[in-house]
Amino acid sequence: MVALPKVFHTRRQDNPEAVMSIGDHLRELRDRLVISAAGVLVMSVVGYLFYDQAFSLITHPIEDANANGADISINFDTVLSSFDMKLKVSIWLGVFLASPLWMYQFWAYVGPGMTRKEKLYTWAYGATGLVLFAAGAALGVFILPHAVTILTGFIPESGTGYLQASLYLSFVMRLILVFGVAFLLPELLVALNQLGVMKGRTMLAGWRWAVVAIFTFMAFANPLPDPWSMIFMAVPITGLYFLACYIAITHDKRVARREAEENAALDAALAGTGTAGEIASGSESS
Repeated sequence: MVALPKVFHTRRQDNPEAVMSIGDHLRELRDRLVISAAGVLVMSVVGYLFYDQAFSLITHPIEDANANGADISINFDTVLSSFDMKLKVSIWLGVFLASPLWMYQFWAYVGPGMTRKEKLYTWAYGATGLVLFAAGAALGVFILPHAVTILTGFIPESGTGYLQASLYLSFVMRLILVFGVAFLLPELLVALNQLGVMKGRTMLAGWRWAVVAIFTFMAFANPLPDPWSMIFMAVPITGLYFLACYIAITHDKRVARREAEENAALDAALAGTGTAGEIASGSESS
């Protein structure tokens, strides 16, 4: 039986300064990628076993559309298309279920090179990003049944809608991912401000262009033809944008206040040193 690479044990006793060569870094990266891939593979098998429940959840919007008078069905147009659908859904579930493992492997790899403060910031950004992405994905899941019902409502009464299974799955996943990623925009702005790349006042000064960009993005990402759904989806992201501006401005004020205090202390120290030097020179001359 093939054993998985052992990368969990600490090497601090053998290597107190935690100095690693490029080869050691590459070998550790390889080992952690192997463990992550093995975790995704195992969880994909679990997802394969629960495929029927997952497929029922994915096709639930179609059932709602049919309940509202539509005539839609999933079409598997090739011999292997049903098996391909099952594999894709299983892999998606595997990646999702194994996320704690591969996320841990990632942070365990980059963590030793970070300071304690950097680790705290990393975990805070990671947790916030997870919450924001989940909120955006939840909004996408909420929109999905309405999107399917409205879009398939254009099918004539005498017509029947045959949705290709692979394309329908891509539509579902793209919709959920788009909203999840869109909700990460405010965190990206805050991160840029924390790194000193962008000031909070600069972010706020361009709020008109930002709002136009958000609504334009939602107009393209929104699968529904009516403007109200676009507004409904753009308003939360706009609110998060202004929240990011507020956090950035508050951070800039705190940094400016700390720098002013440090400069004042440095000026006082230099003034004290100058006074002491003048007294010493006066004593020597006398």
